[in-house]
Amino acid sequence: MPTHNNNSPHIHKNDQVDASLGYEPTDVKITGILVFIVAMGIFVVVTAVLCYGIGKVFNARMNKEDGPNSKWTQTVDVRQLGNLPSSPALQNKMAEITQSFPTPRVQLDDGNQDVADLHARENILLNNYTWIDQSKGTVRIPIDRAMEIIAQHGLPVAPAAEMQPLMAGDSRPVVTMPLTNGFAPTTYEQDQAAIQAATAVRSEPQGSPGTR
Repeated sequence: MPTHNNNSPHIHKNDQVDASLGYEPTDVKITGILVFIVAMGIFVVVTAVLCYGIGKVFNARMNKEDGPNSKWTQTVDVRQLGNLPSSPALQNKMAEITQSFPTPRVQLDDGNQDVADLHARENILLNNYTWIDQSKGTVRIPIDRAMEIIAQHGLPVAPAAEMQPLMAGDSRPVVTMPLTNGFAPTTYEQDQAAIQAATAVRSEPQGSPGTR
């Protein structure tokens, strides 16, 4: 309720507030504020109860499926263990165990060293004489020497295939050479050729009506 009336000395006759007072001469309506605070409190309480109930349902379902907690499922506070001290002997032992793992092992340097080692082994085989089977006397020669031999003597020629005797009623196929010039028209070229042929047929002069 307002604390002043129209006869208040603090308000002029033209209903303008005297700013020299430094405060609002009318009361503040707290009804809306109280309604908002009560609604907010009810909302918080209902939300808390709902979240608590959902959590209880989830925990009950998990306990039913996983069984009760045991010493293997309890959460351990790792801060009580402290920091493990560095042990060079343990690190060397771990390195030895890691090297004894069967291949392929986890890459330690993004594979760069393994690729470099692979190329080095390939270069040794490509550029040097190496044994293939020493008991049989077979040797792998360098690639440059192999290219020279091929340039001098050519590639070995495969033996001609033996012709099998023809069955009754069969005939030996005869192939006319060459089969093709090595170039095949594309679909677009085939379509253009068909259009040109159709145009040529339409453009041929027709016979006179009297001719047969």
